[in-house]
Amino acid sequence: MKKRETYLAFGTPDFTNAEIDAVTRIMRSGWVGMGQETIAFEKELSEYIGAPELVTVNSCTSALFLALLAEGIGPGDEVIVPSLTWCATANAALYLGATPVFCDIDPQSMCVTPETIAAKITPCTKAVIVVHYGGYAIDVDALRASLPTNIAIVEDAAHALGAIHGNGKRVGASGNTVCFSFYANKNLSTADGGAIALFDSDKAQRLRCLRMSGLESNAWSRFTKPSTAFVAGVAELGYKMNFTDLQAAIGRVQLQRLGDMAVARNKVAEHYRKAMTEAGLDIPFQSQTFDAGHARHLLVACFDPKTTGIRRDELLLALRDLNIGASIHYRPLHGQPLYCKDGQAALPVTERLAEQIMTLPISARMSLADVDYVVHHLAKLIQRKA
Repeated sequence: MKKRETYLAFGTPDFTNAEIDAVTRIMRSGWVGMGQETIAFEKELSEYIGAPELVTVNSCTSALFLALLAEGIGPGDEVIVPSLTWCATANAALYLGATPVFCDIDPQSMCVTPETIAAKITPCTKAVIVVHYGGYAIDVDALRASLPTNIAIVEDAAHALGAIHGNGKRVGASGNTVCFSFYANKNLSTADGGAIALFDSDKAQRLRCLRMSGLESNAWSRFTKPSTAFVAGVAELGYKMNFTDLQAAIGRVQLQRLGDMAVARNKVAEHYRKAMTEAGLDIPFQSQTFDAGHARHLLVACFDPKTTGIRRDELLLALRDLNIGASIHYRPLHGQPLYCKDGQAALPVTERLAEQIMTLPISARMSLADVDYVVHHLAKLIQRKA
């Protein structure tokens, strides 16, 4: 099969003329900052998720930071996080002076479990951040039942917008504080941005204040209600972490199209499974990848050199030479210089998977021919080495 001329990224946004028209509408309105479009997006997204409160912010990193801040996390506290995650999950604790404590994961779901978290609990543990890795919806009810009530649960759902728990509820409707990402490669993209879903109205109002430099009212309120312009006070030390109407305009269209984009992702994932079976590739995927509740944000497979005959890194580089944007999610954090200054205990499952996992391209924009191209060259590379 001839080498493709364009690079097939592991994840690309699916934008149409509808998103372009929405942005144009906002630009022509004269108001591009956080305003009524953001308010509408927050309402629509909260209804979709099933959480009564939703606060948009400028990134999921900010969402995680504010979520821990709202839980009172600070110096001397420990926050348990998986090592197999993006650095923002752990950094949110560091920003507040707390210590991220890394735990191991289940080898099938590649997510934390009540047991892996329990192994890391100390008297200093004040919170746990669970990551719905790849788009797999963790059973957070089982986790809550296993934890002391004084330990907060924050959900990192950057991969999991649209994912559904076994109880039929969407990720975000658990009652915990749940953080989402709208980064460029996410299932719903606004180029960048994030959101916090929660059930506590007082906490939500505080977060709305914190994202706007601690002001008690935002610019849109002061613009539409002139009487508030002279009474907007700074309630507490806040941050510049707000969303914009430009992003919200994109997000509202993306939310309307999310169901169709999920169907497209499912077709791509299923075609991978079929094509790899037909090519004789017995490569295990993250468990639940093909179940209805999985968001299929990432398509993560394990390439064990004992069965493939080729090291994962060598295979990845060979695929990239063929313009296939395979990637690795992630290099474990507990081995990174920033986090291992005082040493970190071994995490055997994470460390084994870290040498095998590879993310294959998947997006709503991919064609089945794209999948065939990836699988053809995967099989060729593996069989040549075998």
